[in-house]
This record gives sequence, structure tokens and C-alpha cells, in this order.
Amino acid sequence: MKDLTGIGMTSQRTRDRLIVHLKELGIKDERVLSVMRKVPRHLFMAEALSSRAYENTSLPIGHGQTISQPYMVARMTELLIEDGLPENVLEVGTGSGYQSAILASLIPRVFSVERIRPLQEQAKRVLADIGVRNISFKHSDGGWGWKACGSYQAILAAAAPAEIPMKLLEQLTIGARLIIPVGKEGQQVLQRVTRTESAYEVETIEEVSFVPFLKGRA
Repeated sequence: MKDLTGIGMTSQRTRDRLIVHLKELGIKDERVLSVMRKVPRHLFMAEALSSRAYENTSLPIGHGQTISQPYMVARMTELLIEDGLPENVLEVGTGSGYQSAILASLIPRVFSVERIRPLQEQAKRVLADIGVRNISFKHSDGGWGWKACGSYQAILAAAAPAEIPMKLLEQLTIGARLIIPVGKEGQQVLQRVTRTESAYEVETIEEVSFVPFLKGRA
């Protein structure tokens, strides 16, 4: 298992400063803050960028993708677990694996799909290195979800479709939540969708900027 402590700009002191900043930005859930204090974000990116790992900014991870800014990871996770911790969650977009690690630290079963195989393989290696064992992976177009392992008590998407894919909504259990950015580039908003007995209730949270939700595998 890798050394998670870090030194210099990846040290615990640097991580603690990020947590203070997240609190200043409005993140209140202590479960989320505690996990983000521990998970080594610097291991989920190229070593050349690791000195910037605990800045509140998104950073490139290759293949035209980014690791989300810590605030957005924290905010989406907070929205997902606000009314209690789900037993399982579907993550659409493994990406670097950082959000996966945050979810896996809080939720017993994580199912993660990613359309870009090299990204997912790298994420799997890092997650294994830091001892995360409760994530199942699938190389798949995220719009399909992962029906065989559902239904899900929560779904979190890390890419923005123009409209919410109905196939994702259908994989929510009653009372479950989908956290997803929606809209065209420059016009995206973060939404929380709750499935009820008869409908889907949609809340708009805030303006965001995410990579687009693309079809097909790579």
C-alpha cells in the first residue's frame, strides 16, 4: 500500500488548509470533510501536478478530462448523503478515481462506469494502492448506467448531458437521488433529482462547469 501522508505541498497541513477553505465556501457535512481530509488527492493525478493537488481547482488528467475541484466533489457528495447514507451508489464517470475514493469511504458499495478505458484502469490501480476494495468497475457509456447491478439508492454523475438520461432515472430506487450537472457548455447547472412513487422531483442547486457527457466507449 502506498504512503498516504505526503510531504511539502501534499502534507497533512496542506490538506487541512483545504478543509478550512471548503468550510469557508459553505461545506458543512463533517463526514464529507473528514473523508476529504484523509483521501490523498495528489495520488490521483500526474506527479508533476501533485504540488497543486490541494488547491481548490480542477486539473487535467489526460484524455481531455479533469479531476473535479475539491469544492465540487464535496458539494456533490454532501447533496448525495444529506438525508442519510445509501447502501449503494452508481458513479457515472470514474475519471481519476478521486470522487470514487470519497464515495467508497462513506458508502458500502460503489459501482463506477467510465467510457475511457485507460482512465479507468489507472484509477483502479491507484484505488488498489490505497486500499480501497469496495468499488466495482465497468467500461461503459455512462448513459446506459449499470442496470444489472441496480437499482441504486443514489447516483452521481461527473459529466454534463444536455438533458438527464432517462435510463439513469429508471435505475433509481424510490426515494433515491441523482446528483448531476446538466446543460450545454457555459450554461450548466447542478441538479438533484429525487425519485418519488409517481414522479421525479428536480432541484437546481448552482451553476457549474463540467466536461460534456459523451456517448460511446474509448
